[in-house]
Amino acid sequence: MTEVSLVLPIYNEAERLEDTVRQVVDALQQITSSFEVIVAEDGSTDGSDRIAEELAEKYPYIKHLHSDERLGRGRALNRAFKSSEGAILAYIDVDLATDMKHLAELIDKIRDGYDLATGSRMMPHSDAVRSVKRGFASKGFNFLVRTFLKSKLYDHQCGFKAFGRQALLDLLDQVQDGHWFWDSEILVRAQRSGYRVAEFPVRWRSGDSSKVDLKRDVINMGGAIIRLWLEFTFNAHNKA
Repeated sequence: MTEVSLVLPIYNEAERLEDTVRQVVDALQQITSSFEVIVAEDGSTDGSDRIAEELAEKYPYIKHLHSDERLGRGRALNRAFKSSEGAILAYIDVDLATDMKHLAELIDKIRDGYDLATGSRMMPHSDAVRSVKRGFASKGFNFLVRTFLKSKLYDHQCGFKAFGRQALLDLLDQVQDGHWFWDSEILVRAQRSGYRVAEFPVRWRSGDSSKVDLKRDVINMGGAIIRLWLEFTFNAHNKA
């Protein structure tokens, strides 16, 4: 079995896709000789599909998954992970906002026996730089997840995560969110199911955020918190 499957979820990333894949492959080659990189290309319209296909044809360790229509980030990740071959499954944001020096640490957390591992921009020793507005929104969101969904983590949305294969596959079918809340829902459900989750501080610099609509996403993710809280509350009452 392949040791590591690393997914890059992308939408219209033609300008940086090839360079990102090169950096990811260089980092993985320092960690393991057994890996695949899955480019989960979600209905791109800027030629990203062509670039991804060319890379997949050129390199045997690169796989391109294309969708004609937008699936949403969460659904694209689900599809990619279910098609993966690795014992350790990971994904990172294509903007490489999290310093790639942390990739070995991320993979090693799973090698050491954790079921899930996530980089954190909000732990005491994290080194993260972002705008005041986005920092405030992120802190507020994570506070709500901890308060209403009883998570013990500092940061749920850092796009730098790894999973033991069986743990993730067991969780995927429980996750209902198909877009940005996917990360948080995976982590919350994992903790409630008793999986071991490792969180560690990372160096992070804000990448291109042109695909993020702050107002829209705050509303959608607030609704997702309420939806998950209602589910847990209803289930707890039924068990009582």
